[in-house]
Amino acid sequence: MDKKRKLEILHLLHENSRLSVETIADMLGEDPQEVAQAIAEMERDHVILRYSAVVNWDKVESQRVTAVIDVKVTPQREVGFDAIAERIYRFPEVSAVYLMSGSFDLQVIVEGRHIKEVAQFVSQKLSTIEHVNSTTTHFLLKTYKSDGVIFDDQEGDQRLVISP
Repeated sequence: MDKKRKLEILHLLHENSRLSVETIADMLGEDPQEVAQAIAEMERDHVILRYSAVVNWDKVESQRVTAVIDVKVTPQREVGFDAIAERIYRFPEVSAVYLMSGSFDLQVIVEGRHIKEVAQFVSQKLSTIEHVNSTTTHFLLKTYKSDGVIFDDQEGDQRLVISP
């Protein structure tokens, strides 16, 4: 299967990972076996890393805390930022690590049960790593949109807001 068709399959799976091979094949006018083979190849080549759902955690866990932590580090000779990033992403509290341009080098997403847990992670684990120079922590207050999905459901309440 050509690269363009594989890209179309990826877009469909990214939008809805529950689409069946047969549905994808119908949508693209392809043979289901070829679609299944293309998906298997992309899984084997780590193009597709896993399948997941986009969850509005605010509706099920009121105590959940997410922090975005900007980290300034000193890159290491011959490995740059990779060794430090690896040390950070190995912590179970860390859900994502990004190399950034700008005034900070890494952006770390941390999830915890409460603010104190995140604060302890920053003060006891993250900031004590050699070559970590500084951190700035931002706590997420509300998610409006994530991974292309709008979380703020305005359609449920169509009433006009009237103020006195």
